[in-house]
Amino acid sequence: MSPAVKIQDLQKRYGSLVAVKNVSLTIESGEIFGLLGPNGAGKTTTIRCLCTLTKPDAGVLEVNGTSVLERPRLARQYLGYIAQEVALDKVLTGRELLQLQAALYHMPAKVAKARIAQMLSLLEIEAYADQKTGTYSGGLRKRLDLAAGLLHQPDVLVLDEPTAGLDIESRSAVWQFLRQLRAAGTTVLITSHYLEEIDALADRVAIIDRGEVIATGTPSDLKNKVGGDRITLRIHEFTPIDEAESARAMLEPLGFVQEVIVNTAQGNSLNLVVDSQSDALLSVQQALKQANIPIFGISQARPSLDDVYLAATGRNLIDAELAALDSRDLKAERKQQMKGIS
Repeated sequence: MSPAVKIQDLQKRYGSLVAVKNVSLTIESGEIFGLLGPNGAGKTTTIRCLCTLTKPDAGVLEVNGTSVLERPRLARQYLGYIAQEVALDKVLTGRELLQLQAALYHMPAKVAKARIAQMLSLLEIEAYADQKTGTYSGGLRKRLDLAAGLLHQPDVLVLDEPTAGLDIESRSAVWQFLRQLRAAGTTVLITSHYLEEIDALADRVAIIDRGEVIATGTPSDLKNKVGGDRITLRIHEFTPIDEAESARAMLEPLGFVQEVIVNTAQGNSLNLVVDSQSDALLSVQQALKQANIPIFGISQARPSLDDVYLAATGRNLIDAELAALDSRDLKAERKQQMKGIS
């Protein structure tokens, strides 16, 4: 039996920029699969290639055993795609927008009417169906977008950052709905840079960085492979680098400490990887007290997906996000400078 989605050796360039480099994924039917990584990592390019919206330079893309490149029209019948930015015609009502979507899929009138009613009920937006979408809140717009993507009953639903910009209540509603879809047998592929979203929803996850898959597995397996608990320590609200380095030198020889990293992006805080023992936090506090090193803040936690990313790349997701923003800002600044010169 063919997997729901097969991506093998996918490559895509935009001029000199390598957006996707040899990405390979296999997604089984009926699972929620998360593609986690910072903005600019290649997540959107990967799913746009899968959904026939971007032509790859090389690679194999299949949905239910159908080649996306050789038979794109058939592949689209299996796919539902929800983009990150919700694009709704503000003068149409929710019902009218769904009727338009049904017409694009050449649905018979009776079938379209029944499915529209089903989607409005399933996503709890019946009360707003005959209001213009320009009056919808962000959460309602996202629900209507989901309804449109599911109207033709796709086998695979692809969502790009499905809860970006939503409030907590709306995000929770989307999560609950996606779990219902999985229970009904729909395969769901989600891209996100929200750690908690992928951790809460995904049966399996692939972490992508700079166009490459750096880790794949269940969230639990990936976190277990990292090993050890995490202790985050702040000596001061913003610690001088020399004090942070002195603290690291003092803590590293302790027998239960596996690694100490000075996080310059977080005010020179210290991130410790320690043996999973109940008294590790207390032992660190006692060692710091004996060395007359103050504690501004300290906490202990089990490994997270951010720790998996940190172990694989040497930076956490927040650092990667900031680096991507800095890069985009620098490019925009250079572009403006060139305009001024010309």
